[in-house]
Amino acid sequence: MNAINIMDTVTIQRGVIADPRPLIAEIASLGSRFAIITHPSLAALYGKTLQNSMVSSHLDTILLTFPEGEIHKTRANKEMLEDRLLESGYGRDSCIIALGGGVVSDLAGYLAATYCRGVPYVIIPTSLLGMVDAAIGGKTGVNTPYGKNMIGAVCQPKKIWIDSNLLQTLSPQEMRNGIVEIIKHGLIQDQALFDYLDTHSQQIMARDPKTLEHVIYNSCMIKMKIVQEDEKETGKRRLLNFGHTIGHALERLHEFTVPHGEAVAIGLAVESYIATLLKTLDFSAHEQIIQILKRYQLPLRLKRAFPLEKILDAMMMDKKSLKGQPRFVMIDAIGSACPFHGAYCTPVDPAVIKQGLEWMNHVMCRH
Repeated sequence: MNAINIMDTVTIQRGVIADPRPLIAEIASLGSRFAIITHPSLAALYGKTLQNSMVSSHLDTILLTFPEGEIHKTRANKEMLEDRLLESGYGRDSCIIALGGGVVSDLAGYLAATYCRGVPYVIIPTSLLGMVDAAIGGKTGVNTPYGKNMIGAVCQPKKIWIDSNLLQTLSPQEMRNGIVEIIKHGLIQDQALFDYLDTHSQQIMARDPKTLEHVIYNSCMIKMKIVQEDEKETGKRRLLNFGHTIGHALERLHEFTVPHGEAVAIGLAVESYIATLLKTLDFSAHEQIIQILKRYQLPLRLKRAFPLEKILDAMMMDKKSLKGQPRFVMIDAIGSACPFHGAYCTPVDPAVIKQGLEWMNHVMCRH
């Protein structure tokens, strides 16, 4: 297919890994030495092939790996990779290539932001979640025992190359992880995208390339436009955290053993339910949200129940919290979010939050 470009940063083109010559031609000027950072399984699938192609194009390139999984997105692994680069003599003329999903782009991007006080980096996302969310917007970071992504930096990639062919081997669970973020983008800003997801679920789950590229393009456009308005998340960018106040708390409580998409799906359901309690959102719209999540076979179940106070404590670590009080993004219709005078999030009466969490524990996650 012909390449589709989004704002000069994102290129959507099938077959980038199979024939990386266009990618190599575009990134060759970004550094004198290149480091591909990925997981061991992805190194075997794609990384070694890319490295060989780059070396054949006379680009000095090494391949570095760290273990797979959110629990490995840590300061220790960032330090390990930094030491490997230093041992290899990499300096300020380096360029980092993040080959993987959100865990890889978050950690590799944070490394690029700080290595030699900042070097350029490129992202080749291999998951749907990486393509529509993690790769877009420049957020990088690592997890700590106190919360997810609590240490990091905003560092924009020089280029993002999206190859939808890579989704053909993605697990159904990983497909759903990405679809949840696309649903979220539709909920906060684009009813047409939400409706398209609603009517094309079979084609999307069957990995139809044209259908996938349509939703990837529109999802990336939504996020990139929001980020352009508010890169540092002082206002509108908070919309992208819809469903994440509760979702991130659940991930942390489960010690990151629950997939991000499944946790955020529960977050979308519960936070929109809280909106119905506040009379912000019609119950019929909430029901549509539940139904589309079920259509994509999101489990909407907790692995185990937690006391309400423990969930509330985990929510306090959310980056939108103010003075120890969690704040929530609210939608007032599908495709429309509440601006809250430019804050784009609001505190909620603790009694209402508890009512929402009770519904989560005893109704939604127990049916």
